[in-house]
Amino acid sequence: MQMQTSNKKIEAIGKPDAFRIDVAQAVQLIAKSMPDYGSERVELADAAGQILRQRISAERDQPPFDRATMDGIAVDGSALTNNIREFPIAGIQAAGQAAQQLSDSGQCFEVMTGAVMPSGADTVIPVERIAITAGVATLEEDYQPEPGQFIHRRATDHTQGDTLLEPGTLIHGPEMAILTAAGEATVEIAQWPRVAIISTGDELIDVGETIEDFQIRSSNDRAIEASFQTRGCSQTTRSRLPDDPEALLIHIRNLHDDNDVLILSGGVSMGKYDYVPGILQELGVRMVFHKILQRPGLPMWFGVSADNKPVFALPGNPVSTIICCIRYVIPAITMAMGLPQREPETVQLGEDVSFEPDLTWFMPVILNCSADGCTRALPRPTNTSGDFIGLRDTDGFVELPRGTNNFAAGYSARLYRW
Repeated sequence: MQMQTSNKKIEAIGKPDAFRIDVAQAVQLIAKSMPDYGSERVELADAAGQILRQRISAERDQPPFDRATMDGIAVDGSALTNNIREFPIAGIQAAGQAAQQLSDSGQCFEVMTGAVMPSGADTVIPVERIAITAGVATLEEDYQPEPGQFIHRRATDHTQGDTLLEPGTLIHGPEMAILTAAGEATVEIAQWPRVAIISTGDELIDVGETIEDFQIRSSNDRAIEASFQTRGCSQTTRSRLPDDPEALLIHIRNLHDDNDVLILSGGVSMGKYDYVPGILQELGVRMVFHKILQRPGLPMWFGVSADNKPVFALPGNPVSTIICCIRYVIPAITMAMGLPQREPETVQLGEDVSFEPDLTWFMPVILNCSADGCTRALPRPTNTSGDFIGLRDTDGFVELPRGTNNFAAGYSARLYRW
């Protein structure tokens, strides 16, 4: 089904007044509007960094056998209670070998870390506490080993069939190890939507092109794309469109039909050339809200097309664009993909800050860990919302809620990392 053109006035949903809503309302309205993007099955190697969409159960007990946790000798613990201190070596039990049989409790096997314990042996004595001469292992003088020591017992981590990973788990190194141990050659992961990133403005020009004094490089589209790519999404396209209503109408319609999510940057405020809200309305996109009580990013617009595709129209100033992307767009999409939305990190302000407007303030910060182990956020406000160079070396931004003008050092604020 293709995006339809309509001259009918679009009615907002949610609050009766969908203009100038607060941050919490914006988050809720976006979440209610997001579709499910389904899942796909991929090779295990391609699952790193993705969102798991299946329950993973243990293929077998872990450990699957009693295993030695130290290099040394494996003995029958009963021999220790009989004060035997010398053990003729019956052989070597290496990792990756089937269990051998200790038929004489007065003997031992040399054993390697990770090896299955020989049958008849239930105690490991570290190599550092023995001396081996002429095929006989002798315990160090005054060393008193405990029967049963240095063995990782079978099924003490989990038993066969136990749930190891739940759907919605983000797959990093530890999760990859668990998937491997569970014998999963292929994995069901959340499918990323196809994301069209659109920068609007006659002043924009790409890298590699000759630039005039009155032009600027188009950086917002690449910043948004990088934010997606570093989170495992490769299904993004970038477009630059002029401030021309006819061109905007044609190209946005086509990009909508070929993608699952539209993210626009620029043209959403109140200027003569801010055509985007009107174009989206003409294309039949149902406005959910326009403008959030925040700085930067107050003019943000959000809606849903007739094909149930979300449309995020972000302010064009670079700092506004990237902050709105991190605060709203990516969390909404990953939540729709099945990633549970956890409470943000909380950090303490490292300095007093003041902010006069009655708006939520998204303030860039550098993180610093103090000697007492407390992570503190050092303010790094930009000159303007166009000063994206000021974001260099920052770790993210904190959210300082509206209703308060002064925030003292030590104030606990929510942190959003880039």
